[in-house]
Amino acid sequence: MINDCVTSGLEVFVPDAQNPWNKARLQHFFLRIGFGITPEEMVPYLQISPAEVVDQIIDDAIDLPLAAEPYWSNWALSDYDNQEQAIEHIFFWIRKWLSDMYDHGLREKMALFWHNHFVTSIDDYFCPSYMYQYHKLLQKHALGNFREFTQDMGTTPAMLIYLNGVQNTRFQPNENYARELLELFTLGRDNNYTEDDIKEIARALTGWNGFSEACAPIGYVPFLHDPGSKTIFGQTANFNYESLHDLLFEERKEEIADRICRKILLEFVGKEINEDILEGLKQVFLENDFEIAPVLRTLFKSAYFFDAEQLGTKISSPIELLIKQSRQLGIKPQDADFMIIYSVASQLNQQLLSPPDVSGWAGDQNWLNSSLLAIRWSVLENYIGLLYFRNRDLFGVFGRAATSHFNEVDLVCKDIIHHLMPWGLPFPSDYEAALDAFKGEIPQNYFADGSWNTEWETLPDQVALLLVYLVKQPEYQLI
Repeated sequence: MINDCVTSGLEVFVPDAQNPWNKARLQHFFLRIGFGITPEEMVPYLQISPAEVVDQIIDDAIDLPLAAEPYWSNWALSDYDNQEQAIEHIFFWIRKWLSDMYDHGLREKMALFWHNHFVTSIDDYFCPSYMYQYHKLLQKHALGNFREFTQDMGTTPAMLIYLNGVQNTRFQPNENYARELLELFTLGRDNNYTEDDIKEIARALTGWNGFSEACAPIGYVPFLHDPGSKTIFGQTANFNYESLHDLLFEERKEEIADRICRKILLEFVGKEINEDILEGLKQVFLENDFEIAPVLRTLFKSAYFFDAEQLGTKISSPIELLIKQSRQLGIKPQDADFMIIYSVASQLNQQLLSPPDVSGWAGDQNWLNSSLLAIRWSVLENYIGLLYFRNRDLFGVFGRAATSHFNEVDLVCKDIIHHLMPWGLPFPSDYEAALDAFKGEIPQNYFADGSWNTEWETLPDQVALLLVYLVKQPEYQLI
């Protein structure tokens, strides 16, 4: 389905008088590729071209080192004194990942995206070491090569447990991973493969069954691999794990490119797929041998991505919503606060490291219904209160940084709104209600005679009151 309002293509976005490079488009970019940006961080990016910003952010994400390996990264079950110690390690890494989302937007947004593609659930494997190794792959390949990513993912212990690869032997093949490899991870459901292909692929994937105890490394056991001849996609050979992936990415590259580029568009643009844009991204993906970064560069630099009609058209996930609330203000949550974010996101049906099933979170409108929206309002208001209680002065710092005005209260209020929601509010009456919230209980005469200004001691309280109003607006749920 094509959004008829968006007429731009994959040509590089070049700002002009009608389509300027401004704060709204910059915030749109950072909300989609990460979790938002502060007013101070905007300044240098507005001095260079959109294409330069995209290249800088992608290059920085590629160069970013992986999260430091924890001392328990290879612990087996016998290394733990009790279950509580394992739970402590799991929650430590969840806090670490959420903190990285705040600090390293694009890389961690991509890791979250791939977590929802190559789904595993810690509820099934419950091993801190397996969790770490799985997450390491999400970071390592976040903007890397999808072929290598797919090949590495199939032998990571979390996936071997989750989709029963560890039970897949020459004597008793298990087709679970083979099926999802085609149906979800590469080709898409019923897209140019047969049930016989799945059976034969399962045979090619046998042998990854060797481990000594729970949470211990899982290795390859040659004796348990099926060395026989297999016929896959009409070709017959003694396929093994490596040669099967070579065959898959050679014989079904068009289908893979369509599947992955379509998911990237759904994630970073929205639910309406422009087939011309999709075809262009597929071509880039194939020309670059399944490298992910060139696809992202092409999309994020495009006039299509920066078209004004794209702003504020995607419903934010719970994690996006909660991280952006802090990130746009420039107030990093304390370590314990990240557990609050994890718990609240779980309550809103996005439990990190535990998607509901192998298909992942459905996203978009599935994030919202009447009951979930009420919960969002409540938890966001409570979270604002927590941030305000711990960081009152920073609310004032943010308020002053978000505006170039001093004592024009309506313009100050509007600037703050547009920083948080670059698409704005839909009606003048909404701005009037927001302004009333921002003024609080300050007598009107202080605004009328110009006495009030952004240096007043009340500004942090006013920003908090405005936020409480905004988080209950439908438009705040968007990115």
